[in-house]
Amino acid sequence: MTKVLIATVKPFAAAAVDQIKSVLDKAGYESSFFERYSSQDELIKAVADADAMIVRSDKITPEVINAAKNLKIVVRAGAGFDNVNLEAATTNNVVVMNTPGQNSNAVAELAIGMMIYQARNHFNGTSGTELKGKKLGIHAYGNVGRLVANIAKGFGMEIFAFDPFIPKEKMEAEGVTVCDTAEELYAASDYISLHIPANDKTKKSINYNLLSNMKDGGVVINTARKEVIDEIDLVTIMEEKTNFKYVSDIAPDNKDLLKDKFGIRVFFSPKKMGAQTAEANINAGIASANQIIAFLEKGDTTFKVN
Repeated sequence: MTKVLIATVKPFAAAAVDQIKSVLDKAGYESSFFERYSSQDELIKAVADADAMIVRSDKITPEVINAAKNLKIVVRAGAGFDNVNLEAATTNNVVVMNTPGQNSNAVAELAIGMMIYQARNHFNGTSGTELKGKKLGIHAYGNVGRLVANIAKGFGMEIFAFDPFIPKEKMEAEGVTVCDTAEELYAASDYISLHIPANDKTKKSINYNLLSNMKDGGVVINTARKEVIDEIDLVTIMEEKTNFKYVSDIAPDNKDLLKDKFGIRVFFSPKKMGAQTAEANINAGIASANQIIAFLEKGDTTFKVN
């Protein structure tokens, strides 16, 4: 029987677990839920006889892939896949997929919620500001960025976007002012919402040169990846711009320094929250199971990323 290992330090919600198991059961597959494990060594042992894997933010290293002699496919339940070593997977003829769009609404609502939380001074009882009439810059106008823009329009925000991979005409047709460069986007915006992946080109790309284009009262919301921020440059910008703010659901490595120096001007959730809704859990989990079945039964590689 084909074995699917669902390896999740951060487990799926109970409703998602039930539906993932139901989908795999109907296909005649064995589902093995390996949750809240405490070390990579435990994961390496668990994958030994797995034919397929579903993971969330779990680290799928070369050691994990090399230990899984039967492994044919890994599906990352979510959009980002930088936690899976693609080179090792390709070397071992393992297909890697993600589930784009399944968590998008959850992340978009989180980004808007963080804007409100920061605009109202963390609800501490002091007078804040409104989102209406403010300029919102969307850095990467993909599934999440588009949803953030749509929600923000309902608040009466003016939307700007930069994404060299999306046709300008498509963004303009959705009522978005398109910027030709990231620098132009940052200069135009009161708020920036980040939705770029973490890769060799984007890591530390949100740096002093880019952030210096924003006004002193600017706010950056990062629901993407912590690696895209140059943390040293962020400190410098916040020292120079005394009302600049940064909020994220991914705490930076220098979070304690930022909190000590800048107080209410920064906020970080205790853990990554973008996909932490019941709906996103279910959507991504079911999509992962269906993609495994489609690949193993029909060779469908629609969402292959390696």
